[in-house]
Amino acid sequence: MVKGDELAKYVIERVVRYMETPKEVRKQARAGRKELKEHWEVRWFGMLPLALRMWSGRWGRRKEKER
Repeated sequence: MVKGDELAKYVIERVVRYMETPKEVRKQARAGRKELKEHWEVRWFGMLPLALRMWSGRWGRRKEKER
């Protein structure tokens, strides 16, 4: 029962804090988090997509040089 009370208290505190902050401040905070967020490719696969793009770009240029 104590954990439920603590959880309810925590949720209520978060909601009150959210409601007390001005809308502009919330928008700025959201925009700041969005800028720091990594692209989904990097988050899921690391540097592999970049390496594949670089590798495929080199192969494409080699084929053009041979012609």
